[in-house]
Amino acid sequence: MVASDLDRTLIYSSAALALGMPDAQAPRLLSVEVHESKPLSYMTEDAASLLEQLGSEAVFVPTTTRTRKQYQRIQLPGTAPAYAICANGGHILVDGVADRDWHESVVRRLADECAPLGEIRAYFTATTDLSWVRKHRVAEDLFAYLVVERERMPEEWLKRFGEWADDRGWAVSLQGRKVYAVPKPLTKSAAMREVARRCGADLVLAAGDSLLDADLLTAADRAWRPGHGELADTAWTAPHLDVLAERGVAAGEEILRRFRAAVADHRATVIPSQPLDATPAALPDPA
Repeated sequence: MVASDLDRTLIYSSAALALGMPDAQAPRLLSVEVHESKPLSYMTEDAASLLEQLGSEAVFVPTTTRTRKQYQRIQLPGTAPAYAICANGGHILVDGVADRDWHESVVRRLADECAPLGEIRAYFTATTDLSWVRKHRVAEDLFAYLVVERERMPEEWLKRFGEWADDRGWAVSLQGRKVYAVPKPLTKSAAMREVARRCGADLVLAAGDSLLDADLLTAADRAWRPGHGELADTAWTAPHLDVLAERGVAAGEEILRRFRAAVADHRATVIPSQPLDATPAALPDPA
């Protein structure tokens, strides 16, 4: 099974492409997301071909912090994935439909272990101002984030907020122009383990670039991160992690090559008792 982050891992906005070569040598790009009638995210045409092939070789599971609505406007090449993980693990989509039992189990755990979302929103309102905050956002009633002018944001505010949130069971991370506040139990890795269990996967591969991907990469059997992003900026590593030199959209293409090579190596060394089944099945009652 392959569980991969999307934004700045496999797909890229125009600002994140990092096309450092002469224009005439730039790769051909495929638009994979349109928002408000404008193309928003891209991958190289070669990456699109690699992803399409990967989808026939392994169970590919998009694993994103995006909300369901944001994810569903992405049109990835190849057959639509049978599973997807959205809202940082808050939703598992099965053939595009959120599994209610999984989501309700997540909500119960957050209520038991974390301060309510309303406290986080109240802190945002009381301690920020419009000189550096552009938007307040709530995602799926699970977590919150700010869109900020990073150069104007007081560094001491982020430190104080992180300490305050930590005491209440929430984690804070700054990623690009967004400050995320996410309940600690809300993780991509928990949802990834559930999908892997259902698929009967005996090998899990993962990739990601941000601090919210660290738990996903840690939980995988093998993992990759690109040469850009918050994990690169902090030199984050793990024993089973490969760090790529490539940055931008070229990194997305290389990650897909590494996924396919790892799947081929695994197939060459393991004789499966039965084929890996990506057909969605009902989640068990979490209770």
